[in-house]
Amino acid sequence: MRLLFITYIFFFISCKYTEPSVQSAMMENKNEITDELDPYWYQGKAEISTYELSQNRYENVNPGEVVLIFVTEDFLTDKQVKNDRYQNPNSIGILKTNKIKRFTTGVYDYSIMTSTFTPVDRKKHPHTYKVTCSSQDWCGQSFQQVNLVGDEYKSTLHSYFENEADQTKSNEVVFLEDELMNLIRLNPDLLPKGKFEMIPSLEYLRLRHKPFQSVTTQGSIEPYKNGSDDQDLVKYIAQMESENRTLEIIYESSPPYKIVEWSIEYPSAFDGELRKTIARKKGEQYTPYWKNNGIKDTLLRKDLDLMY
Repeated sequence: MRLLFITYIFFFISCKYTEPSVQSAMMENKNEITDELDPYWYQGKAEISTYELSQNRYENVNPGEVVLIFVTEDFLTDKQVKNDRYQNPNSIGILKTNKIKRFTTGVYDYSIMTSTFTPVDRKKHPHTYKVTCSSQDWCGQSFQQVNLVGDEYKSTLHSYFENEADQTKSNEVVFLEDELMNLIRLNPDLLPKGKFEMIPSLEYLRLRHKPFQSVTTQGSIEPYKNGSDDQDLVKYIAQMESENRTLEIIYESSPPYKIVEWSIEYPSAFDGELRKTIARKKGEQYTPYWKNNGIKDTLLRKDLDLMY
């Protein structure tokens, strides 16, 4: 059935936003989304979830907060940017995640944002096209962008730190840690299992000043029980042996497969002790947040239990 879509454009002080639910390319490229997910993802809204954070950094586990924003958009595969003008035919539907993490380390704080752009139609477009990550703290800032170029992922890094500075590197196309949550939200069957190669998250690479390269990973899925019968939950585990690093993502077993909690355990760069970063869900809204930009809308932040 053909639908007629109308594109709404919203202007902000510093950006322009297009209603994410109404692009025809998305609806034509949703093969990997089940019928149960279809009504959820295409209502012209974004899913905003907040998480209480305990962040492994230095020799402590530090308090903070994570905001996850999931939204569907149209994406240009040649320019690898959002389709705003609708004059370019190279447009596909993607699921975008913006992950905004803030935490304190003593007197100063960190702010890290990661954006991941994963095609909805994994049959025609089997790989995530783009990931960006910016990290700011009181020492300086860095920015890393990864783009799908042919059969490689090309990484461009701009960093404040001397041993990194400006550099460009490539790696063959493998799974990306940054795309795992998108794969869960689209269809958990897409998650890699058994032994596979994966590039660790850009956030981890920046915090630990690691090179852009893949590591051998072991993936598995198992039921998860949290002592409550209210939710049927599943846990995905990715073990990166060479990094002595384990990622666990807990999510709902039925569509739209909401992310309930995740944890990452790895040794501190300062004392080698294993410590765990944990993010536990505390608030959620499903809303066209780009419309809620007035002073009165500040009250909505209370509903999300936002700290920052």
